[in-house]
Amino acid sequence: MRIDILTVVPELLDSPLSHSIVGRAIKKGLVEIHVHNIRKYGLGPRATVDDYCYGGDAGMVMMIEPVEKMLDELKAEREYDEVIYMSPDGERLNQGISNELSLKENLILLCGHYKGIDHRIREHLVTREISVGDYVVSGGEIPAALLADSIVRLIPGALSDETSALSDSFQDGLLSPPVYTRPADYKGWKVPDILLSGHEAKIKEWQLQQSIERTRRLRPDLLGPEPEPQKRPRRRKE
Repeated sequence: MRIDILTVVPELLDSPLSHSIVGRAIKKGLVEIHVHNIRKYGLGPRATVDDYCYGGDAGMVMMIEPVEKMLDELKAEREYDEVIYMSPDGERLNQGISNELSLKENLILLCGHYKGIDHRIREHLVTREISVGDYVVSGGEIPAALLADSIVRLIPGALSDETSALSDSFQDGLLSPPVYTRPADYKGWKVPDILLSGHEAKIKEWQLQQSIERTRRLRPDLLGPEPEPQKRPRRRKE
């Protein structure tokens, strides 16, 4: 897999993509992640990539030409499955989207900055928009790193134990059960006895019950609306 990230502040992506699971996956050759500075195609002697917003609104807007030229350069080298714009307006990122994108070969992630990007980029050059939540951050770099991380960890070989990802929250529509490690008793805070029993079937049953209970308590929206109780028909008096 290859992921190309387009940004005007490439330094913001140095650390998130260089360590832990993503960094190891890159070193293993499981994924290539390339960060491109859109200022390469900036206009004029100062490599300008933004301009004032039509309509008089405050804030600067990223221009079309530098972004299009960067996209053209990459598309001339290979075909891409998606050109994704990280946007608060996009579809909300969830585990299903990460699962889907982990099966792709080549992805471009476009990071907005300032007030955003010229809307014509979204209309003509972007194939998909993804949001990481209903809030606004300074740019798309951190959301892009988050999306890349959620994808890369699903690539076979990225995790030392590939079955670990299967028990993550949201993989089966539920939150994950509680997890514990040694010591079994710390200041009187004890690990549930069932997890020390060695009885695999009972442990799996307990974990499923915990997942359902935690989801119902913390994220009931994942379970959907509960069916309304059916009303008994009234008997007519004869």
